[in-house]
Amino acid sequence: MIDRATIQRILDAANIVDVVGEFVTLKKAGVNYKGLCPFHNEKTPSFIVSPSKQLCKCFSCGKGGGVVQFVMEHEQMTYPEALRWLARRYGIEIKERELTDDERRAASIRESMFALNAWAAEYYEHQLHDDVDGVAYGMAYLRSRGFRDDIIRKFRLGFSPTNREAIVTVATARGFSREMLEKTGICYPTDDGRLIDRYHGRVIFPVHTVSGSIVAFGGRILSSDKKLAKYVNSPESEIYSKSRELYGLFLAKHAIAKADCCYLVEGYTDVISMHQCGIENVVASSGTSLTEGQIRLLHRFTSNITVLYDGDAAGIKASLRGIDMLLSEGLNVKVLLLPDGEDPDSFARGRTATDYRAYIEANQVDFIRFKTRLLLSDATDDPVRRAALIDDIVTSISVIPSDVVRQMYGAECARLLAVSEGLIMNEVSKKRADGSQTRQRDGGQTPSAGEKTSTSQDTPTTPTTDYQPKSTAISRSEELLLTAIVRHGTRPLSGDPAAAPMTVAAYIAADLAADHLAFESEYGRRLLAETSTMPIGTDSLQQLMSHPDTAISSLASRLGTEPYQLSPLLSQGYVDEAERLDEIIPRLLHDYKHAVVKTRMQQLLSDLQKAETQADAALSRDIMSRYAALAAIERQLATVLGDRVING
Repeated sequence: MIDRATIQRILDAANIVDVVGEFVTLKKAGVNYKGLCPFHNEKTPSFIVSPSKQLCKCFSCGKGGGVVQFVMEHEQMTYPEALRWLARRYGIEIKERELTDDERRAASIRESMFALNAWAAEYYEHQLHDDVDGVAYGMAYLRSRGFRDDIIRKFRLGFSPTNREAIVTVATARGFSREMLEKTGICYPTDDGRLIDRYHGRVIFPVHTVSGSIVAFGGRILSSDKKLAKYVNSPESEIYSKSRELYGLFLAKHAIAKADCCYLVEGYTDVISMHQCGIENVVASSGTSLTEGQIRLLHRFTSNITVLYDGDAAGIKASLRGIDMLLSEGLNVKVLLLPDGEDPDSFARGRTATDYRAYIEANQVDFIRFKTRLLLSDATDDPVRRAALIDDIVTSISVIPSDVVRQMYGAECARLLAVSEGLIMNEVSKKRADGSQTRQRDGGQTPSAGEKTSTSQDTPTTPTTDYQPKSTAISRSEELLLTAIVRHGTRPLSGDPAAAPMTVAAYIAADLAADHLAFESEYGRRLLAETSTMPIGTDSLQQLMSHPDTAISSLASRLGTEPYQLSPLLSQGYVDEAERLDEIIPRLLHDYKHAVVKTRMQQLLSDLQKAETQADAALSRDIMSRYAALAAIERQLATVLGDRVING
């Protein structure tokens, strides 16, 4: 049994471009990659790999899915085998055994922690927008920083009351345990047994995973008391490891993939201010040194990183090791040094995205050149210090995996340092040889594609999609609803302003239940049921694609990639279906109900013919009565649909 936490670590680490690239020659095609399909013979490439969605799909034969489904299909592995293969590739340990009772409890604890964090984020948001103190202190501070209301909503910023036990009272009344409040780090215990809100009196910055779940919080103090820490952040927990998260990545990933570039900054407000000025392909390391896990996350979306510095020389030198790690992952790294007294936050104020990007383009330099100039300024004419400088820069060049890029940087470095290129490249070769010997001693190896591990299931299972609605008249409408659920299931619908926001999936589930309706296909029902319980903001497509039931994951992959148009409204100039969900979802539900009613009416006509053949007058009257009732409903639905078409 592979526990959910391990599966999530595997999915977070796996990069679909790298994995598919082991079997398919891929070429860049816009924000995606393209190659010849490995599942059928073709001469013209139609196999697309999307790094931002972590999806692959052949638009000729239709096969594809997430990274696990690709390995299953290509290597004819079962779901556990594919996970184990990926785990070995990324150095993630898996213990093959039945989960103990304690481990089952741990899994339950993780789910409870995620639920509590989701509720806490809503609580802090409510305090900021609707509480007197939240508006007076928290909102006033955020507006003093120049943040617009839409940006505050976008990042789900909040406020924690100055009453240190306020959240404990409300959370326990809602059924959350004191143990969970402490485990998530939202609260900490005092010596006298009380629980205290860790972030009391602070503005709150929720931290999302790449798939949208809230795993942590950061709290910024509003007072000028220098005895208190400026920021307080969540401690490490069963669900949160700061080495595996990047602030803003959930909101930035699509923009990063589209621009094929990511700006790396330091803090929460740097990210928020850049978003506000129109630059969304930005993430923050939140003041910590970069880790391999964070770099792998970034590499899933782009190979081009620009690091923005605020001119603090000591801070820059302290972060150089992290940039070497970026280089070793094969990333193209550039550096931008902002004017004195500016940081990414302040520099964004009063500037448009065009102005900001133009400044970056004009002033960014590649990292090797930047590092050489930075260290050269300290070396003066001291031969020993210059030798140490050369060794430092050669170390950075040596970790670059591309032979061509290493050669180019070696030549540039030699020119800047006024030494021979041969000397630089000789030292690079020595360091690479030393590194190779170290890796061999450590036993670091990547498993071959065909390598398998033993399993109790000897027969490989190819993922299939058992999605078969009984009625062809209903199938199209049902499939469009399921497509909306897969793509947008966890987006909020405005609905009743007085009520709490409801996700698309929850709205569809409630609407169907109110009319005693259910999807005809089993997997459609399961897909809706699981998505309707996901919190707002979760990446529903990624969650469903990683589902252990291959029928669910394959169905999600197909519906998430096929070029369906959810509504005719989109052909009238509305190209972003996500912006029209409040109109599209009710329309799709009416279409579905109309199809259901029409199908039932046809079935009643068939039943009526049989009843008349059997001369069963009572049954005939009953069928005609039910038919008349359905006909009245059908006319109402047809009228609504007709009005929507006319007024749409």
